[in-house]
Amino acid sequence: MTAQNQTMNDGIDRSAEDFYRHVLLSLNETGVPYMIGGAYAFNCFTGIVRYTKDLDIFIRRSDYENTAQALQAIGYRTELTFPHWLAKAFNGDSFVDIIFDSGNGVARVDDIWIEHALQCEVMGVKALIAPVEETIWSKAFIMERERYDGADIAHLIRACGEHMDWQRLRDRFGDHWRVLLSHLILFGFIYPAQRDLAPDWLMDELLEKLQQERHASPSHPEVCQGPILSREQYLVDIEQWGYRDARLAPLGNMKPADTAIWTEAIKKKDERL
Repeated sequence: MTAQNQTMNDGIDRSAEDFYRHVLLSLNETGVPYMIGGAYAFNCFTGIVRYTKDLDIFIRRSDYENTAQALQAIGYRTELTFPHWLAKAFNGDSFVDIIFDSGNGVARVDDIWIEHALQCEVMGVKALIAPVEETIWSKAFIMERERYDGADIAHLIRACGEHMDWQRLRDRFGDHWRVLLSHLILFGFIYPAQRDLAPDWLMDELLEKLQQERHASPSHPEVCQGPILSREQYLVDIEQWGYRDARLAPLGNMKPADTAIWTEAIKKKDERL
């Protein structure tokens, strides 16, 4: 699979574009492994242009300190905004998101992301694009009231499904296979003529798992997995109805301090809306 050349430049403020390019060139010089995601990767895969106010780069958590030092050395301020998944680099009103996990702690960036990243050119700079499989994996859980990435997933499958590594995608979802199945069912609804892009073996496997699970006792009867999909809409389940938060260890990858910070940020988000 190859990624298309980036075509979004005309919609970007010139000073922001210079900032993004400077960041990419500097990281290339330092050799810190990174991948471009977000609207830029989405455009490369689908051809859909979505003008954005920032640039998303994906790195392994172990590379954050080197990344931050490299950007500070060229004059940019950095902050570890959410220690469990996101940092930022600033230049005036422009910023770069430095992502090493997902907000729910599920889609951690690891060596496999980098191994399967694709070569592309963004704003005249050669760079790696986050793989479509991992892009779908990380987007599949975003189901907030103000943001739902289901359409992005449908467009990515439409554009790339013929050449995707479906087995790796299935493995990425693991115990969260119901989320993958839900998106594949919706894809067949959205694009009836292209529904065979989701391979028969995968649909059969997931539907069989669904049938088996329907007749089995729940493995965690007092758990709510809703917070994996929305940090806000299932707080009542956790805070008032007594359900365990599936994001927390040992079920998930987050710590209570992580979920507390992530929940507190809801107030700031609401103030901006």
